[in-house]
Amino acid sequence: MTQTSSAASTLSGANDRPSLLVKLAYGLGQAAQSGGFDAAISFVFFFYAAVLGLSGALVGAALAISLALDAIIDPAVGSLSDRLKSRFGRRLPLMLVATPLVAVSVALLFCPPTGLGQIGLASWLLATSVAARASISLFNVPYIALGAEMSREYAERTRIVVYRAAAGVLISVLIMAVGYSVFFADGGLQRAESYPGFGLMVGAILLCCMLLCCAGVGRFAARMQEIDEAQITGGSFLSELREVFANRSFLILFSSAVILFSALGLNASLNSHAFIFVWKIASEKIQLITYAYLVGLMLGVLVSPRVQQLMEKKSLVILGFSLLISNWLVLQGAMITGLYLPLGDLAITPMQLNSFVAGVGTGMVSVAYPSMMADACDEHQLLFGRRREGLYFAGLGFASKAATGVGVLLAGMALDLVKFPANVGHQLQLDTPRDAQINLVFIWGPLSAAIAILSLVVLARYAISKRRHDEILAQIESREGLRIDPLTASLGVLP
Repeated sequence: MTQTSSAASTLSGANDRPSLLVKLAYGLGQAAQSGGFDAAISFVFFFYAAVLGLSGALVGAALAISLALDAIIDPAVGSLSDRLKSRFGRRLPLMLVATPLVAVSVALLFCPPTGLGQIGLASWLLATSVAARASISLFNVPYIALGAEMSREYAERTRIVVYRAAAGVLISVLIMAVGYSVFFADGGLQRAESYPGFGLMVGAILLCCMLLCCAGVGRFAARMQEIDEAQITGGSFLSELREVFANRSFLILFSSAVILFSALGLNASLNSHAFIFVWKIASEKIQLITYAYLVGLMLGVLVSPRVQQLMEKKSLVILGFSLLISNWLVLQGAMITGLYLPLGDLAITPMQLNSFVAGVGTGMVSVAYPSMMADACDEHQLLFGRRREGLYFAGLGFASKAATGVGVLLAGMALDLVKFPANVGHQLQLDTPRDAQINLVFIWGPLSAAIAILSLVVLARYAISKRRHDEILAQIESREGLRIDPLTASLGVLP
């Protein structure tokens, strides 16, 4: 196949806009990430550190090591997904293989054998978190790459991301609602026996959603674009990575996302500790705050396409950042300065409002980032004459998992630093020293905000606007077969 004919098939295939039913089915696949680590990680951290008594540093280290392995797994899966050839397409076979592995590994995270010591417990957490991350990568990387291939239209890509993000929110609500109502009611969050059933429930939900996703997108995935033969025979895996990082737009998005999601992971990992040990909120009532966040998240996701009509995608991210950062500064700053510290039930409404605002901001960011990465994929085709969706979204997937790696590691180290007592599962009225509370809240809020601001500084250099994206597509269509020297590409110089 010539490069020109491949490029033509790529363009035509990408313009085969998916139907409503395909987009609805596709959205269910977000369960792997949103219902997997995103929804479960705060429970995992609290379960191992506060309930089972594992050192916070060991919890953070185990999860961070699994992240380091992801640095190898994600791009390898991305490259395999880009190269794979089958009658079911290049994405779907990997998603099908991963589906049962995700469900089982996530369930096992919450089912450690009894009687394990610190090293044994840390080893179980490490093994199951590595298995969960690897299987989620095997599903999620080709899944998100498939979404980028569904359309080449600037606005339609945002709408596809909205379906995915909205489904993720609804699945998270389902998991939280069943978890808090059935397994963690009446102080169950602080009882070890509540967690195995919760893990099995999460695994079952993930299995059903991912199977429905694969069934719904099967025909569409099978007739997606043909693969340029140069992607199979041309260049090694390392050369592919160098090619991807030569695109300045990808490098900016990747770096910004790594920093942002690390801040999100740091904050999210300490949610339960802050709610229970600082604001004295009963464990079964934390769900009320979580629902407020998820409602805000859904609102942010749904309004993003309309807001994007008024501004660029980068501006949408900046707006989302501003709302998110305010969530990490207002109540936390009032607590640290001693101006305002509602306790117990009195803290629920302020925390709900705070979390709602954060949810709106997070929803906007979660829609804009994948859509911007898809635009960068188009720029890559212009620069190098071939597409690398798998590797591009492997990079974005790796960045998002930094939230459950680097962020969790920092959270674990912080717990040990402020000397939070281990194994506090049954100490429902534990009175933590104020100095330790202030240190915890500072790490939970202002420090997370400072990291997010750094991410925003990096993102400011991203330069693909709607106008520039239209120019990229026009040049691809009129100059099929164009290849530019990687050094020129790395400098951001386009014809």
